[in-house]
Amino acid sequence: MSTKPLLAEFRFDPYAPANDADPFPAYERLREDFPLFWCEEAGMWVLSRYHDILAALQDWRTYSSAQGNLVDELPGRAGATLGSTDPPRHDRLRALIQKAMLKSALEHTIEPLRLAARAHLEWLRGQRRFDFVADFSSPLTIDLIFALFDLPPNGRQTVRDKAVLMTQTDPELRTKNADQLAAYRWMSFYAQGLVEERKRHPGDDLLSNFITAEIDGESLREEEVRLTVTTLIMAGIESLSGFLTMFGYNLATMPDVRRALVADPALIPDAIEESLRFNTSAQRFRRCVQVETELHGKVMKPGDFVMLCYGSANRDPRKFDDADSYRLERRPKGHLGFAGGVHSCLGANLARLACKVAAEELLAAMSEFAVAPGPISWLPSSNFRSPQALMIDIG
Repeated sequence: MSTKPLLAEFRFDPYAPANDADPFPAYERLREDFPLFWCEEAGMWVLSRYHDILAALQDWRTYSSAQGNLVDELPGRAGATLGSTDPPRHDRLRALIQKAMLKSALEHTIEPLRLAARAHLEWLRGQRRFDFVADFSSPLTIDLIFALFDLPPNGRQTVRDKAVLMTQTDPELRTKNADQLAAYRWMSFYAQGLVEERKRHPGDDLLSNFITAEIDGESLREEEVRLTVTTLIMAGIESLSGFLTMFGYNLATMPDVRRALVADPALIPDAIEESLRFNTSAQRFRRCVQVETELHGKVMKPGDFVMLCYGSANRDPRKFDDADSYRLERRPKGHLGFAGGVHSCLGANLARLACKVAAEELLAAMSEFAVAPGPISWLPSSNFRSPQALMIDIG
């Protein structure tokens, strides 16, 4: 039995551009040879097998989120947001936020979202090449988040740019750099202004619902609202855009799957679930070990951080047969594309809905498309994986 090794015969660097582009060879090596691995670059343990990660997600007493769930945490979030708290505080936050989101009746977003998708696709009519991110997935998710929160229409590009920066990490510094931290401070200040304005003039929107949601006399504190709004704008604009972009990437690189969906759009939900398993944009999150824990012949000490590699778990052949193949008929059960346990993503239904509507409109507008020749620039992030730009050739 050993603790942290002084030297590792294999290195896994979650900040390396090669792992942004294609982490799956490294994941396979981790799963097979180093199922509990000490990562010098991140200063934490790494879990890569499905059942180990699922067990960690279901055991918040051992694997706590209260020290932050991002691999490189933003200041002030730990212990104060839905993703960075443990029960019972997490349960209170989740119940209040869930009530606010249910009150918004997400079904009411379908038609506006569909109209927005058609408008962006109409703008592309006649073009032979476009950037899936800049021309479709990003503006569409901005439309959705701005509508849900009833955000002021000015400054849309600035909000989007700050959200993108917040999700990134600096591959050389192996942490958030000054610009990325400044983007978080900007978004926090922006969210605070929104909260103050909406307290004075509440409306029928998600932000107003966060302020007014109440259960048994309990409501969200102002700081909780501010941090929730800050996080959801980031997640809604950039994480949802990344989710849509990865689905678009799969359709562009798998013509048989794309043609099957064109022929039968009822298969789109199945394709979304397999895409979440095969190529989730939410790759890695962290927990903090609370009690000494032995696993795979090594010991994690209280206070050690551990990285949960959802992207690896979803390719684990111990859980999914032929795991490195995308199979439309798979209908995967239990994938971790939206995490799991008490911290399963509260916005999962909204993300699925947005992706379904976007795919329906995209495939109705263009049935034949492919990734354009040339290198793809991938988001530099220790948590997320998606192209920063994705050039698509039509026809």
